[in-house]
Amino acid sequence: MYALNMKKFKIMDKVLLILIFIIIIASQFKRMSKAYLIRTMVSGTISRMVLLIAGIALLSACANQGTKVLDETPTRGNIKITVDESFQPLLDTEIFTFTHLYTNANVTPQYKPEYDVINDFMDDSVKVIVSSKKLSDYQIQYLRESQTIARTTTFAYDALALVTNKANTDTLINYNAIRDIFLGKITKWNGVNPKSKLGEIQVIFDNTKSGNIRYFKELFEIKDSLSKIFYAVYGNPEVIDFVSRNKNALGIVSVNWISDKDDSLSMSFVKKINVLAVSQPYFNDGSYYRPYQGSIYDKSYPFVREIYLISRETFAGLGSGFITWACAEQGQRIVLKSGLVPATMPIRLVQIKH
Repeated sequence: MYALNMKKFKIMDKVLLILIFIIIIASQFKRMSKAYLIRTMVSGTISRMVLLIAGIALLSACANQGTKVLDETPTRGNIKITVDESFQPLLDTEIFTFTHLYTNANVTPQYKPEYDVINDFMDDSVKVIVSSKKLSDYQIQYLRESQTIARTTTFAYDALALVTNKANTDTLINYNAIRDIFLGKITKWNGVNPKSKLGEIQVIFDNTKSGNIRYFKELFEIKDSLSKIFYAVYGNPEVIDFVSRNKNALGIVSVNWISDKDDSLSMSFVKKINVLAVSQPYFNDGSYYRPYQGSIYDKSYPFVREIYLISRETFAGLGSGFITWACAEQGQRIVLKSGLVPATMPIRLVQIKH
């Protein structure tokens, strides 16, 4: 709000300057005789007057340009935001609802891999991004040196699901086995289950620039390249499609793509694959957890991550308005309905006995 008021003051200053120039010109005309006017036209004073008028026009243009900024408010305007494609189902619903409540707001999402999302933000291509990765200390300092403050808000909690082909009857997997697959110590399914008759594991992920694969590399402290059993496709839906057609596949997808029980696309994906239950990291007491809301909320499922809304707006614009709304009750109810966990709204866990 402070930044918005400052812009108003700047516009008023420009208008005041225009009025001063007009008063000066009017007083000059009042003192001029016809003969003096003729002489000034000959001597070139009229050229200086033209410059004054051009200056006034320029100031008017600046003032009008400032007014255009004010046309954008928290509930009105046009913006583009860049979103990690892992969160497309959730953000599609959030944006659809927001823009139907506020009909003068137009929010256009661009869905990209995480690496490109962060680059768009650092290049100032967009003012708002949605990512599971926070900015690094170096990136924050770089923005500060250019007089830009990045504001990060935790919006929701997501998880990374491990999915397999329907022909693979092993639906429980040990955390340590997953770690060994990523470290290259296990490359075949009989390394996970000695009784398995499947062959070499094919680990499928969404993109080489993906936040999904970055999460596991950081979790397991992998500095080198992944082993030859890892394959990138393009996007979470392609991961699910590949896994559904290949019995040796082990896919990594954002839960957001398979968690909304009211979404026909999400449920069609679930019918095509198995979602694995995973044990706790450092001990196995016989309990396994699938990436459902309850186990995401209490982090009994081991692969949970945060979703951030990050803004670099310098005034209370449409991006700030969308973030505020998404983190308020209506936006958080959409998170809850999508099968993820809201970050700013308390939830109540209900245990259902079968």
